[in-house]
Amino acid sequence: MGVYVIADMACSHEGDTGLAMKIIDGAGQAEADAIQFQMWSLDDMMVPHHHDFEKNKNLEISREEWASLAQYTRDLYPEMHIIACVYEASSVDFAERIGVDAYKLHASDLSNPHLVKLVSELGRRIDLSVGASTLDEISSAIQWIRNVPEAEIWLMYGYQNFPTPSHEAHMKYMMKLKDLFELPVGYQDHSDSDSEAAFWLPAAALGLGVDVLEKHITHDRSLHGVDHEAALDPSEFLKFVEMVRIVEGAMGISAPKPFSDQELQYRKYARKSIVAARDLPSGTNLSRDDLLFMRSGELGLPPDQDYRLIGQSTTRNIAAYQLISDKDVTSRQPS
Repeated sequence: MGVYVIADMACSHEGDTGLAMKIIDGAGQAEADAIQFQMWSLDDMMVPHHHDFEKNKNLEISREEWASLAQYTRDLYPEMHIIACVYEASSVDFAERIGVDAYKLHASDLSNPHLVKLVSELGRRIDLSVGASTLDEISSAIQWIRNVPEAEIWLMYGYQNFPTPSHEAHMKYMMKLKDLFELPVGYQDHSDSDSEAAFWLPAAALGLGVDVLEKHITHDRSLHGVDHEAALDPSEFLKFVEMVRIVEGAMGISAPKPFSDQELQYRKYARKSIVAARDLPSGTNLSRDDLLFMRSGELGLPPDQDYRLIGQSTTRNIAAYQLISDKDVTSRQPS
């Protein structure tokens, strides 16, 4: 598959389904591969005395509204997958009812076998976030999932700071995880959206060989709303996906490919061939001094084939700077 681009809505909708639709539109029009919904029941996820409880209560979207947003996505952007980021069992049950395409398990649940196993048994792909997690925690979660053979796993790596300073990205470790666990790996970019790093760090991740890119998207980050620090506006997200596809195309394949017409023309123009160093009468016994290696505008014998000519006699008059080929000399007798 090509690089899989996930548009992560997070809480940029601010609890407003109208804003959520704008974000879905931005992801769909950019032709993201997936839109990611963070779906939770706060009463099942967070203790009421948590200092962020009231803030998150204002961000909560009802089950009915999420169902409507899922249908909106399918009606307008049927090719775009829906990923449910879930935090507790009630949201998993709901996500199954509306038929999501994949699940994201947040790094905060990496040591929660009850949730990990519950999602694994559904048989859908699991995007396993591993930021700020130990290798033992990652390994345990993977093993719980692998106990259900049909459960596909993608590892999703991102530094858990919003926005993330570039020097904290630690991409080599991300690629080590890919090799260590032999799983597809995705880069969750949380770079400052006001910086160029928001584009060129994901491009660097593509160059390293990631399989997935997850990027936050919002409706209007100039309003400095919830989760705006690492999010792109719809117009910026469109440019982001365009950038990804250009870089993806430039990556090509690891095997040699046939020369294009342009490459063949370039070889004809630039490659050096063996030409006569002077006018050579018929019957000249060729030595190294009779040969030059030059661009001629045509492809002849390359310089590393001069042994085929040296010591042979010319069978015709050859003007200076003309190509010399096997047909211009006596046939070499087998030794």
